[in-house]
Amino acid sequence: MNRLQRLWRNQTQVDFPEVWKTTLKVSAALILIGVVALLVRGVNLGIEFEGGTVWEASAPDVSTADVRDALRDVGQADAKIQFVGGDVLRVRAELDATDASSVAGVSAALAALTGQSIDDISFNSISASWGDEITNKAIRALIVFFIVVAIYITLRLEWRMSLAALVAVAHDIVITVGIYSLFQLEVTPATVIAFLTIMGYSLYDTLVVFDKNRDYQRRSALVGRATYTRIMNTALNTVLLRSVNTTITSVLPVLSMLVIGTLVLGAVTLAEFAVALLIGLLVGTYSSLFVAAPAAAWLKERQPEFVELRERLEARAQSRGTSVHEVEDVAVGPSPSRPAAPKAGSPPRPSQPGTAIPPRPRKRKRR
Repeated sequence: MNRLQRLWRNQTQVDFPEVWKTTLKVSAALILIGVVALLVRGVNLGIEFEGGTVWEASAPDVSTADVRDALRDVGQADAKIQFVGGDVLRVRAELDATDASSVAGVSAALAALTGQSIDDISFNSISASWGDEITNKAIRALIVFFIVVAIYITLRLEWRMSLAALVAVAHDIVITVGIYSLFQLEVTPATVIAFLTIMGYSLYDTLVVFDKNRDYQRRSALVGRATYTRIMNTALNTVLLRSVNTTITSVLPVLSMLVIGTLVLGAVTLAEFAVALLIGLLVGTYSSLFVAAPAAAWLKERQPEFVELRERLEARAQSRGTSVHEVEDVAVGPSPSRPAAPKAGSPPRPSQPGTAIPPRPRKRKRR
């Protein structure tokens, strides 16, 4: 049976502690790239945050160089130029609405370039003070989100899991914002809403993992017989199929919204929202399995009771001449990286796939 078939039947045996060694390096590299991009390139904030004036016009046969030359004649050569939906020209300049002459000059230049009347050139001006207000509200919303989530998870589970979940959320934010900075994608209010949405999704996925792990921790057959990391590994293999299915069913509508909104409808707001959601969904699923889980295991393994449990299991394994994993196999099951040893009196397992195990002879009943 291949890996996809085992995943479909929810019979996976992934050795997550071994995988964590690689994924944590990948996360560190992505975070480093994101931080460097933020320091070097910054964030491409939308007009709602920075303030200014934005013009939009239909320009199917106009190039960026033509627009730059036309704006240079009116003193706006540094304006941001973008083509949205293929032929819709968007120009953004740091002009206040009170500077009516400069705004009218840009509108006239774009009208002459595109062969349209000035009335066909739409523009919208936002003051810098309003942009600052939006920025402050976004920051406050993020802080309140973190506080409420920390309190809820602490009351629902415990503070160590709360800390691990917040580390995963911070991981998602840094990587997502880093991608936006690296590719200079515009951050708008729709993007901020998408950020808050994906943080909630990431927390939901993380809490499912933690709740399943807590369920295993309460089972009498496992209490005192396996380390926290080993039980977390079992919980992750149990919820892996659910995480994959949830991600697929969430990504498909977002992809549809991104394709239809961008290519068919030309709705820029839908595209901005969908891109943030798509990145966040993928990163959030990844972090729940490969960031939140190892962070929680690392914190829990340093509790005195779990330190004592590991020492006791190591002593038991040393007395038997085996490893800690083989001692844990008795309670949890076979290790994902090693098949279980055959029981005494049982027929030997086939050494190659496809070899049938001979049936046991039936005992005849005496009449």
